Amino acid sequence: MPLDTPTIIYGEQTDYKKLYYSEPLAALKVPITLQAGYGVLEIGTVLAQNKSASGNVGKYVPYNPTTFTGAEDHPGRAYLVTDSGTTDKYVYVTMEDSYKFAVGDDLIINDDTTDAENLGAITAIDRTSEVHRAKITFTTAIGGTAFTTARKAYVCVEAGDSSNNYSDAVGILEKSVDTGTGEDAKGALATMIIGNAVLYTGMLKNIDAAARTDLSAAVIGQFTYMR
Repeated sequence: MPLDTPTIIYGEQTDYKKLYYSEPLAALKVPITLQAGYGVLEIGTVLAQNKSASGNVGKYVPYNPTTFTGAEDHPGRAYLVTDSGTTDKYVYVTMEDSYKFAVGDDLIINDDTTDAENLGAITAIDRTSEVHRAKITFTTAIGGTAFTTARKAYVCVEAGDSSNNYSDAVGILEKSVDTGTGEDAKGALATMIIGNAVLYTGMLKNIDAAARTDLSAAVIGQFTYMR
């Protein structure tokens, strides 16, 4: 809704960007369904697929980079708002981030020091006991070491195997879409590029060396070639 106070907001339209250097019609791409709760995902976002046993299995989510600089694009992460326990079966995230998950999704926890752990399926998401945070309860207890906010601890859905922090890149989002945030989030339909394309490297979001390996992509100057 518009602001109630006369205001000028400086900025620019963010969707008028050129992703392709090559002919777009020659690219290999597929229609996909994006999981709800991740807000606006910009054109060029690297995607992974939910690999949970149930929940939102098969839907697509943002790929999680392997880096923890604090400056990387990380729309797939839900950062903890308080340190985890050492053997707890629950964590706390912001209320808004809790809508990135559904009961049945397999939950991954990670930080910049401790190895990522698969916590099994989410069994409950409590959004009513407190107004400032949500409690996510899962099947498998944390393995003896706390994950801390100081080490940028986060949770995300299982979207790959353990060799890459449980997040494997599978394609590139072709256009910006809004998956929604909070309780009104509904997800989105989109198109994903999977190969035979030359893209502008500067247009790619949340990409790293591991993602390029997953995508069989190579950087050539200002371009990224997907085979």
